[in-house]
Parts: sequence; structure tokens; C-alpha cells
Amino acid sequence: MNIPRPEHPNPQFERENWVNLNGEWEFEFDYGVSGRDRRFYERTSLDSKIIVPFCPESVLSGIGKVDFLNCVWYLKKVKIEKNNKNVILHFGAVDYESYIYINGKEAYHNVGGYIGFDIDITPFVNKGKENIITVCAIDTHPSGKASGKQSKNYYSMGCDYTRTTGIWQTVWLEYVEKSYIKSVKYYTSIEDKNVQIEVETVGKAEFTAEASYKGKSVGKVNAKLNAGISRVTLNLSELHLWEVGKGRLYDLVMTYGSDKVKSYFGVRSTAFDNKHYLLNGKPVFLRTVLDQGFYKKGIYTAETEEELVRDIYLSLDAGFNGARLHQKVFEPRFLYHCDKMGYLVFGETGNWGIDCSNMNHLAPFLLEWQRELKRDFNHPSIIGWCPLNETWDYEYRHQNDDFIRALYYTTKAIDTTRPCVGTSGNYQVVSDIYDLHDYLQGKEEFEKIYYAPNYEEFAENYDKSHEWVAKYQKSADYKDMALYLSEYGGIRWDTDGVGGWGYGDGPKTEEEFIERYEYLTKALINSPYVCGFCYTQLYDVEQEVNGLYTYERQPKFDMKRIKAITQAKKGE
Repeated sequence: MNIPRPEHPNPQFERENWVNLNGEWEFEFDYGVSGRDRRFYERTSLDSKIIVPFCPESVLSGIGKVDFLNCVWYLKKVKIEKNNKNVILHFGAVDYESYIYINGKEAYHNVGGYIGFDIDITPFVNKGKENIITVCAIDTHPSGKASGKQSKNYYSMGCDYTRTTGIWQTVWLEYVEKSYIKSVKYYTSIEDKNVQIEVETVGKAEFTAEASYKGKSVGKVNAKLNAGISRVTLNLSELHLWEVGKGRLYDLVMTYGSDKVKSYFGVRSTAFDNKHYLLNGKPVFLRTVLDQGFYKKGIYTAETEEELVRDIYLSLDAGFNGARLHQKVFEPRFLYHCDKMGYLVFGETGNWGIDCSNMNHLAPFLLEWQRELKRDFNHPSIIGWCPLNETWDYEYRHQNDDFIRALYYTTKAIDTTRPCVGTSGNYQVVSDIYDLHDYLQGKEEFEKIYYAPNYEEFAENYDKSHEWVAKYQKSADYKDMALYLSEYGGIRWDTDGVGGWGYGDGPKTEEEFIERYEYLTKALINSPYVCGFCYTQLYDVEQEVNGLYTYERQPKFDMKRIKAITQAKKGE
């Protein structure tokens, strides 16, 4: 049987000695969430089969059951090599709460459906023999849990879609030395022409790191390290900047004693001043698109790596230079291709469902967000962080502003190199960017706001048109910040004629759609206040039909015309 998604899941931290555990697993539903009481973890078999890494709601899993799945179980029998190395078990992501058992013994408990985890299972395994890995994934649906765009109702509706339960990214094993590299962070400097490597190690050994560019060695460093976190500086003999459309990446090989890890990094800086987004100190206009990361057959999971790459090319073909990766944490393999292609993205997570008025819900969300910041820190394509999207009042309770402050200041403490959007859209409390959403469709009203002769008039016009936002935040308070319109458009165009959902009244003809896309987009390009935009959205998702492509990724319009509008210069 072919292994689905056979590629290494994380090209930024890759060892040669790894085993992909995707493919057929034993599987069982546990609707009453009673399996732990019934000691399912001691079983040697389960009732059904599933194809990992696809969730049971998906067609690709072989199951395709889309009802609420409160709990599911997985079982895999794996022979562990007989050697003197540590055995590390990795899960790319398991939604939402998971218990991992090895040979009937609990080895790990994780909360959070978006960020993976790894477990040193050496104490639990019998080397040279067959071992049983059992996973219990609990995905009940209480209020206040982060679930992104996963529907709270049986049916998908509006801009909420089919749910994902359990394992939805690659599972793999690694055999590592007793002394090994646990994690790394890269701090690159254009001015100093170097990369500082913050390395976390286990055991005591000599550390080496050698960088190369297109096969040519451009720097090497050696250091004797003890266990823990250390920082070494690798000077570069050649400077190649990571830029838009030019993902100039350095290859990096690190060793720690006998442990060897392949990686890469890009040299660039990113910031916002009070008018522009700056890449390497130079203004770049953000022409981005909303990417939900949903797939018709795999839901949260692309069937192949080629599907990941295709979505970037579809965006480029429409004239965009980047994306908001919306309400989901995208897998490292996707970010790798963004890095390679010089594609700008904002790192986000699936915060919808969180009760931002209740500080008791902060802890689990904050802990997983911290893990995302750590996992994705090294990707040069990520130009900013966005922990929250549209913090609407929750059951008539307004957000607790300290909830937003805690996320923002934690983000800035962990990552000093990138800007942070405190809240995308409403309601902002603290942020490095003034981030707005605007789904107005009318030409006259839209241009009145974005062509206003001064910022004060812009702020007044926007607040009048968006009273529900202005009730909590005044645009005038953000006069000295760069303005990023991170959602606009969302123009409904239903190619199948089934009455799908979208923003505003849908155009009657394709020409009318193009005309509306043009006047909305060019108003933002020519506005003196806007540093970038994000169009909603790249492709349709289920019943939401405001994509430039269908859910099957077929173009809905003449993409050459769309691209020309998207890439228009100021004054056109």
C-alpha cells in the first residue's frame, strides 16, 4: 500500500533516520467518551480502519462521517528497531484533546488541535519487537474552545465549514542519539551579515553548523555545548536577501555529536512604519488573499504535497504576493514552499469559538499559541503574527481587553523580530498595525472612505459606515499606524447556481464582477492611507462562493484580467 503524504513533514528540521507512520490504522468511534473508562488503551485491536493523516470526516480517510464525533480511537502496531538510540514519536496535529498510549501505558496528554507535539517514548517501548501505539482523540464541542471555521451546527453554514476530528497531519518516528538537537531558532542580521543560532540540546557534545548557498559553503561555526539553550553566531561570506518572489534560502547542516539535522533559513527583516510594510527596509505594498486551507476531499489536509504548491501558484496567477493563512495553523510543509517561493504570509490560528470575555479560556489558547510561535519562528515567509480574528461580543458579553493584551505582549516577548496584529478586524486593543475589515460593495461609498482628502475624514467616514466597530474603537486613534485592509470584497459568484453564501448582492454578469473587483481593489491601491489589502478569498469553500476559484481550484474568471487589476500601480 502506498503511504499517503510520504514526504518529510518538516523540511526545516529533518533527520535521515525517520519512519513515516501514515497509512492504514485501526480505528473506532467512542460517542459516549467512555473508552478511557473501558480501558480501550489496553486493547490490541479496534473495530474499523482509517487512512491517516486524513480526519474521519473526510472522504480520503475511507470513512467520511460528518456528524459530531465526540471521541475517536486509533491503533497502530509498529516494530521498533533494536538500537541504543532514543525513540521520538511525532504528531503533526491532533484535534482537539489527545491521550497517547504506548503498549497500554499513557505516555502523553495534549490539549489543542493545531500544533503538533513529540514524545520520547523510549521508556515505554520494547526494542526489536512489535509495539502498539494507541491514540484517544476527544473533540467534544463546549463553548469557549478554539475551533476556527469548523461549524458549530450539524450542517456547514455561512463561513463555517465541515469539522475535523483527530489526527489530521503526518505521524512519524525518529531515532535519535542520546545527545541530540531538540530545537533551533534563527536570528538573521543583514547589517552584521550573520545568523545567530539559538539551539536547544540534550546531553553534552560538540555542535557544528555549516551554511551553504546553492551548494557553495558560505560559513561554518563550532562550539562545545552542554544540555540546555545556547546561542552561537555563524558569519556569512555571501549575503543573499530573501525578497518577494525570490525565496533565496541558505541550506544548513547541524551536528551535535553523532546527531545530524538538515535545515534552512532566509535572511531578511520585516517591519511596519506609520505608512508602509517594510521588507529589508524597503516599502512593499501587500497584495494578499485570504486562504482558508480547506480541501474538498481532505478538509483540513491536502491529499498531496502538490496541492499545497498549487494553491500558492493559483494566488500568484491572480496577481497576489502573499496571503492571510486564515483561522487555521497551516502545516510546516506548506510554509516551506512559501519560503522557497518568496510568498508573504501572516501566521494565524483558529481562534473563533474562544470566549474572549472569559479569562479562564485564555490559558489553553495561550499555551498553544506559544507553541505555534516556537514551531514557525524560522520561516522567512511569515511577516507578522495574528493571534485573533474578529473578537465579536460573546453571548452579549464584550471582550476582556486584557485577554487581547496578554496575547499581544506574549507574542512580542517570544518574537522580537516580527510585528503583531493584536486583533484582525474588530476589536483592537493593542497592535503594531491598524487592521480593518470592510465588506462594503458600493463604488461611491467605498471610494468616499478610501479617497478621503485627509486621515481625519477617512476615519470619520469609515466609522459612520461601520458603527458596530466604532462603538468600541475609533479609527482616529490609529492615525500614526500603517493601515492594512485585511479583508474586503468577498464578492459572491455562484458558478453552480445553488444559491451559495457570500457578501453583499452578487453581480449579475461576469463583467459586472470584474468591474466591482476593479473599483474596490484600485481604491485600496490608490488610497493614501492603505499599505496593503487582503481579498476574500482565493477559492470557494463548501457553501461559501466568494472565491476567485472554485472549491476544485478551477478559475471562475479570466485570471489574466484579475491579475492585471491586482497588480495595478498607483494612479492606474
